[in-house]
Amino acid sequence: MVGFSVGGRVRHYKFEVEYMMRKPDCLEHVVMGINGQFPGPTIRAQVGDTLHIALTNKLFTEGTVIHWHGIRQLGSPWADGTASISQCPINPGETFHYRFKVDRAGTYFYHGHYGMQRSAGLYGSLIVDLPKGQNEPFYYDGEFNLLLSDFWHSSSREQEVGLSSKPIKWIGEPQSLLINGRGQYNCSLAAKFINTTLPQCQFKGDEECAPQILHVEPNKTYRIRIASTTALAALNLAISNHKLIVVEADGNYVTPFAADDMDIYSGESYSVLLHTNQDPNKNYWLSVGVRARKPKTPQGLTILNYKSTFASVLPTSPPPITPFWNDFERSKAFTKKIIAKMGTPQPPKHSNRTLYLLNTQNRVDGFTKWATNNMSLILPPTPYLGSIKFKLNNAFDQMPPPVTFPQDYDIFKPPLNPNATIGNGVYMFKLNEVVDVILQNANLLNGHESEIHPWHLHGHDFWILGYGEGKFKLGDDTKFNLTHAPFRNTAILFPYGWTALRFKADNPGVWSFHCHIEPHLHMGMGIIFAEGVHKVGKIPREALTCGLTGKKLVENGHY
Repeated sequence: MVGFSVGGRVRHYKFEVEYMMRKPDCLEHVVMGINGQFPGPTIRAQVGDTLHIALTNKLFTEGTVIHWHGIRQLGSPWADGTASISQCPINPGETFHYRFKVDRAGTYFYHGHYGMQRSAGLYGSLIVDLPKGQNEPFYYDGEFNLLLSDFWHSSSREQEVGLSSKPIKWIGEPQSLLINGRGQYNCSLAAKFINTTLPQCQFKGDEECAPQILHVEPNKTYRIRIASTTALAALNLAISNHKLIVVEADGNYVTPFAADDMDIYSGESYSVLLHTNQDPNKNYWLSVGVRARKPKTPQGLTILNYKSTFASVLPTSPPPITPFWNDFERSKAFTKKIIAKMGTPQPPKHSNRTLYLLNTQNRVDGFTKWATNNMSLILPPTPYLGSIKFKLNNAFDQMPPPVTFPQDYDIFKPPLNPNATIGNGVYMFKLNEVVDVILQNANLLNGHESEIHPWHLHGHDFWILGYGEGKFKLGDDTKFNLTHAPFRNTAILFPYGWTALRFKADNPGVWSFHCHIEPHLHMGMGIIFAEGVHKVGKIPREALTCGLTGKKLVENGHY
């Protein structure tokens, strides 16, 4: 059902979020899905369209929200889909109406942003095409869409309880990797070629866990859209014998470059071009493997099938070998190749203020947490968007969080003071202020390692000005890339290093900035930005029916 509005169509969707039994990796488990589908339905729209998604919560015992990852929500901050930030959780049985405009072409996705519902399987693809008559700056004959995720056999509820236990019960590595919601746990597509005790998978093709095969014609060019909604795993994707030409990252065009394989972290999306220039009488592996953590999860596999060959014919060689998990130099080399395409907006030459954000693992009352400048985020019961707009000053900490950390902090040692505090203060910016954020990595509590963190910003894209080793120091800002800095919404913070970002606080609203690793966010690794909230127009009542804003509604009958 599609209506029309000036400058674009209104596309209507009805989403019902529910738990269901599925066999994503050939074993039956409970997953969260939409309209009986796992992953949720793919949304496809054109630039200028308005999406109207009526989301009904059919979960019985828990709230839900959906975040539209990479969509900036210009003029619709209440539709960002962040519980306790932009809206109240949608209660069981309730319907919430998300209405927002998609203003830029690109590869995006959506996912749950309440508790650990993304881990439970609440996600799907969101693709925005150019308006009719406009062409991409690259040619292709056809396209594929790959949504990558990781999957556990323990429920997300069990994982949440484990993470909030004393001592912590870590979620461990995923049991399988899924490509468009399909993986194999109890068999391997490549058993004949690799060292495994698993039997060879025998599929007819209609099984829930049978791989989705990519059918291609020889001597053509295909666009492969790739998005990672993993809860934990950083991934590496490769296609045997084929180069990948990277052309888009997080909805922004990049200067094209060729790669044999590519790293993709949780929260990132890409488009790559694939030229089908290999022997058309063979099929080829597409493999996805774990990076940045010691892998205990088998590769996710599917097949690139040249249509001149039967799809059931297996490739004749082993799948590509995923690069060694802790070869971070290789990861950095790939990441640094991503630079903006000519014509991308350039960063302002100077910033108005800088935040120095130290990422640490800490303890609070004996519980293991993640913290930023020693503050671990616990969200308040009243959504910030309402409490700031209506000046409800007792709804959250009024003390702004720290903007820096002690200069003598040694990032190579375990924290001298392992204890953090819990807070929910907000970094307030003036509208149109230019802000630099220096993300600083450090050692873990065990003193032996530093983990990768993909940081995702809602409501904005930012320029990545640079990456550095060790501790950020005076003068490092003179090396910032101000000419072709990539424009992204997710940035990687490498072990024992720093990443520098610049963004313009030009989107009135309240926005989450957080590590996209689901358990890290659950353990407090996030902060809140707010700007120009007084300029936000009428917020729909249904977004604010909880906490102090809900009380205000009841007392006044209106705002």
